[in-house]
Amino acid sequence: MALQNLGLEWCLEGIDAVPVRGYCVVEDGKSVHIPYPGKHEGRSFHHGRFIMKLREAAKKAKGVEVIEGTVTELVTRDYSGKIVGVHVSQKTGGEETKTTMYADVVIVADGCFSNFRSFIMDSAAAKPETKSHFIGAILEDARLPIPNHGTVALIKGFGPVLLYQISEHDTRILVDLKQPLPSDPKAVILDEILPQLPSSLHLPIQTALEKDRLRRMPNSFLPPIEQGTNNTKEGAILIGDSWNMRHPLTGGGMTVAFNDVVVLRDLLGSVDDLKDWDKVKKALHRWHWGRKPLASTVNILSVALYDLFGADDFELQVLRTGCFKYFERGGECVNGPVSLLSGIAPSPSLLAYHFFSVAFYSIWVMFTYPALLSSSSGDKPVYATPSVLDYPYLLIRAIRVFWTACVVFGPLLWTEVRWWAANETSKRNHFVASVVIPLALLYLATTFGLPSLGLLGVH
Repeated sequence: MALQNLGLEWCLEGIDAVPVRGYCVVEDGKSVHIPYPGKHEGRSFHHGRFIMKLREAAKKAKGVEVIEGTVTELVTRDYSGKIVGVHVSQKTGGEETKTTMYADVVIVADGCFSNFRSFIMDSAAAKPETKSHFIGAILEDARLPIPNHGTVALIKGFGPVLLYQISEHDTRILVDLKQPLPSDPKAVILDEILPQLPSSLHLPIQTALEKDRLRRMPNSFLPPIEQGTNNTKEGAILIGDSWNMRHPLTGGGMTVAFNDVVVLRDLLGSVDDLKDWDKVKKALHRWHWGRKPLASTVNILSVALYDLFGADDFELQVLRTGCFKYFERGGECVNGPVSLLSGIAPSPSLLAYHFFSVAFYSIWVMFTYPALLSSSSGDKPVYATPSVLDYPYLLIRAIRVFWTACVVFGPLLWTEVRWWAANETSKRNHFVASVVIPLALLYLATTFGLPSLGLLGVH
């Protein structure tokens, strides 16, 4: 939708992009179909081909001059520290030349390994949190459980495995491995993960691992921190993964990035003078909060789903099982989550509704569905439905499951709604003094009938 808004949907043509009509979640030989609602569909593709199309579009844009080079440093004014341009290294005829270029506003989009993030964010800068790594390869002529659907395989003892077709004959596989990484990832994939995947994928995966070198990328989480404040540098704007990252399990990075471009374009377009940083700063403030419905939804959902799908303790496993069975119900139990996942329905409140619906349904499943009693390598797994005698124990488990759901969702929501960086103690202290302490005093006054506490006196 953002590409259409930008007039760039044609960049998906001529790159052998594959239509994507939803997801398929696989676990223990069972699968659940999660289609996009209505006629919505996405595209998956070779990333490099798409980037080349975007460069082609940039060259055709009015007022754009394309210069190829490597930005080595940001240029600042000595007396104010405002960023006013870039130092660029270029190679011409085998010789390296250095050039300085100036601009009213410098847009920085240098990805997850950004060289300029810390400098621009200054005292508000935060370090990305690496939750795991994706080990990737390209499969040839692989047959997915449902064609034209991204496949998420839930693997016992490991994070999820993601597969999606990127051209007529190529399918990308991304295997999530938690830290610390094993010394021989290929052996782990072949011996422990491959047997848990659909049999139709075994041969393509074995062939790919024999032929190609495995690629590794960190799965990082970096909450957005407002730009244009007194704690960040003037004159530059970070965008994309250089500023905000979420877990790539849901494939939401480009969805968020292009939506950010749409919102920022409209806001900066209303600024009559980009040299006036006070006006740009107001636009950045509106951008930070105007992007929240979609960006927050995708950010929170990506990490929350990863925590559930990569479950390694009892409470998270209960939530993971409940999530799978929630999807099996179909109807709005599928339409709602997939609309949130794809950015069709950007609504943090709808996300909270479905997340805690999954939590309560998981508790219901724990009480009513057969649970594994015993399993060994030589015996068939034994399942039994809980009896009334099990309910006291399960009630304690239910409280722990609900608490775990709150622990997963609450901090993620907080990273999106707080209006200061994690290391900005002055704003945090002001929030505590102006909101938390008065509310605590009000609670004490109403609960214990304390004498009048000034404006907080309650009779």
